[in-house]
Amino acid sequence: MPTMLFALLLVFQVETNAQIDPAHCRYSLGMEDGRIKDHDITASSQWYETTGPQYARWNREEGDGAWCPAGLLQPSDTQYLQVDLGQLTFLTVVGTQGRFARNSGKEFARMYRLNYSRDGQDWRSWKNRLGDEVIKGNDNYYDSVLKDLHPPMICRYIRLIPVTQVPNTVCMRVELYGCPWHDGLISYSSPEGQLMLPPGHPIASLNDSTYDGDHRLKKLSGGLGQLTDGGIGQDDFLVTRQYSVWPGYDYVGWRNGSLASGHVEMEFFFDKQRNFTFMKVHCNNWFHRGVKIFSSVSCSFKPRLLANWEAESTEFHTVLDDRNPSARYVIVPLGHRAAIALRCRFRFADAWMMFSEIFFQSVSTIIPAQMTPEVTSAWPIEESSMLTTHKTATDPSAKDQPEDGNTPVLIGCLVTIILLLVVIIFLILWCQYVCKVLEKAPRRILEEVTVRLSTSSDTVILQTPPVPPRVSQMDPPYERIFLLDPQYQDPAALRNKLPELSQSAEASACGGGYAEPDVTQCTPHQCFQNSVPHYAETDIVNLQGVTGSNMYAVPALTVDSLTRKDITVAELPRHRLIFREKLGEGQFGEVHLCEAEGLPEFLGEGAPLPDRDGRPVLVAVKQLRADATNNARNDFLKEIKIMSRLNDPNIIQLLCVCVSSDPLCMVTEYMENGDLNMFLSQRELESNLTRANNIPSVSLSDLLHMSVQISSGMRYLASLNFVHRDLATRNCLLDRRLTIKIADFGMSRNLYSSDYYRIQGRAVLPIRWMAWESILLGKFTTASDVWAFGVTLWEIFTLCKEQPYSLLSDEQVIENTGEFFRNQGRQIFLFPPPHCPSSLFELMMRCWDRDIADRPTFEGLYQALRPHVAQ
Repeated sequence: MPTMLFALLLVFQVETNAQIDPAHCRYSLGMEDGRIKDHDITASSQWYETTGPQYARWNREEGDGAWCPAGLLQPSDTQYLQVDLGQLTFLTVVGTQGRFARNSGKEFARMYRLNYSRDGQDWRSWKNRLGDEVIKGNDNYYDSVLKDLHPPMICRYIRLIPVTQVPNTVCMRVELYGCPWHDGLISYSSPEGQLMLPPGHPIASLNDSTYDGDHRLKKLSGGLGQLTDGGIGQDDFLVTRQYSVWPGYDYVGWRNGSLASGHVEMEFFFDKQRNFTFMKVHCNNWFHRGVKIFSSVSCSFKPRLLANWEAESTEFHTVLDDRNPSARYVIVPLGHRAAIALRCRFRFADAWMMFSEIFFQSVSTIIPAQMTPEVTSAWPIEESSMLTTHKTATDPSAKDQPEDGNTPVLIGCLVTIILLLVVIIFLILWCQYVCKVLEKAPRRILEEVTVRLSTSSDTVILQTPPVPPRVSQMDPPYERIFLLDPQYQDPAALRNKLPELSQSAEASACGGGYAEPDVTQCTPHQCFQNSVPHYAETDIVNLQGVTGSNMYAVPALTVDSLTRKDITVAELPRHRLIFREKLGEGQFGEVHLCEAEGLPEFLGEGAPLPDRDGRPVLVAVKQLRADATNNARNDFLKEIKIMSRLNDPNIIQLLCVCVSSDPLCMVTEYMENGDLNMFLSQRELESNLTRANNIPSVSLSDLLHMSVQISSGMRYLASLNFVHRDLATRNCLLDRRLTIKIADFGMSRNLYSSDYYRIQGRAVLPIRWMAWESILLGKFTTASDVWAFGVTLWEIFTLCKEQPYSLLSDEQVIENTGEFFRNQGRQIFLFPPPHCPSSLFELMMRCWDRDIADRPTFEGLYQALRPHVAQ
């Protein structure tokens, strides 16, 4: 019985899935919060004890505020700050600060180099993909500069070496970002990658350009490189994911017949003995150019470094695919073999074989190959196994004692361990449940921090006064940092890197398919300049309106000055409004629920008001704050002018205004059933069960009717060349008869703050509803509203039970828009909602077409949806 329990316990050992994604491996490693201890931070020298290496902590100001090497730093100096990370780590980002010292220090490092080591003995110099060693640091003593490492490095020890061109004093504080390197691979050896040449093939250099080991006699040994950097090559090996590199950069490749052995032999060495489940090799399969995945592979194992290779090897034959040229992972089972090193021989299936990534899944605990029921008190173990026992089966003293002497103790230990496992599993499931419940909760926004993206593709500068962090036991062990490449937030940088984006933007800006008298005669260059993102401009807050909303952007309706005669609705005496509840607030104003006494008589016959039997009418009042800027005041009046001219059954109606004195107010309809998001999330799809138990529900016909109403309202706005910019269920209101009216209050309500993403500390954008061109180019058109309408349809038919792209972070959503632009089939679409007709989901997919011109119009959407309601 103990034998079976112990075997079961070994089976439950957690496997290490070591596939690394550099875009998500960006956790702070502990300089700021103290997880990296003082004794793990050393330096070659220090100016004073109060500027020793232990004071080089990011955002901390103990001692004299930073680490400062002794004396003036000379151009020839190699003074360094060294950090021991405690384990092998995949390092992706380095952050540096100067010495702030409560606004008295003014020393900083303008440049620095990085040296790293995996064992503390063999040190290597980090170089970027173009071979440069020097990294640009700080320009002043108060900025925080975060630098992406391209390529990332795998190390345990890291040295930061400040660099100067003239004698100077420097001081540094640092933070390091990455994640543990659970793969355990410390080096691999292989034949040197080769050069592909004509005739018959294009020119492509397929060398391992970032390999950090030895290059001797056309063989690589003792290091790591592109096969472990997390970068996956594309289907066409000539197309690279990096910029300013050569064709074939993402792959390491070899030509059939060029190697004396006839195969590619690679050896992999690990930090300790492991039990290997499988190996995954990412291969190119562009067979049109003579490239295929390997035909077979055989792997031998070495249990210890000083042992010989075992005679028994594993053999795996692949299934070759001559129909699909896509690059793919090939999974090679390794049969749970125990080893500290592997030697694999890959055999060719065509003229060329190319790899871009290799990783292993393994466990560090060795599962015994044979279970002997006779042994109850002890277990044989391998040298590097993590399991230990007091006695082994071969211990002579064990034979002298009765077998049942240790049995109760062993059973008690096993029961305790199993109970601990049950508790851990329960906690994991509970955490997953809590995360799911909080999925729609507001995300943490970094307050009082202005993020300024530089033109460099790997630098982010954070401007904030250094404040010592508050360390709490409730804080997670890792703080995630998302540092997007500026190509996703700086369209100018994106246009420089992607020329085709500039061309598509020029075409769409001048031929977007909607009337804009002020741009129809522009030149392509002028049109493109006009498409600079609004959220990158200085008047960003103006787009958010009074309450933080951005409804009804009308490029052609720009008025320098507005007077009372421009407003076509009546002035309501302010004393008739009785405050009842605050509904929301924004940048410069608030939205209130009010009672309007005598409103039907004041507005006269034909006013769009419900029958209240003489009772006060409930209205929504948007009010400008007294401290609002002049720009906000002008925007408020412009919004009044726009809304006063809108007249459609499915658009919220402006009833009257109070603008003769401050504070300025606009009075709109109030919808009794609230917004569509809240309405649907509290209901289930109608069924026999909901009818029998009186559960609030809606029918499929109701959902289609709602969709038609929204398309009708948007059709009306599109006919006037109005662009909403924030179409979503939260901005669709319902009255008692389930009539939908499109509004713009969603952004002003804290309930939906998690639906908006803060850009550069100021603008908030509904990125999960935005078209790719709106996020990347800042271009908002009727076609981008069509995209948002498709997402709104998806919300309706999921009954608003979850947020769009709920499994993606905000940063991943932004990155996904880049895949929509590149249009290589890697973009992630929303999944088909349950119970949604297939024809309707196809309509949603058309709304998310990459090409603006191919998306349907709102007139076409209305005509396509209306017959479904009639049925």
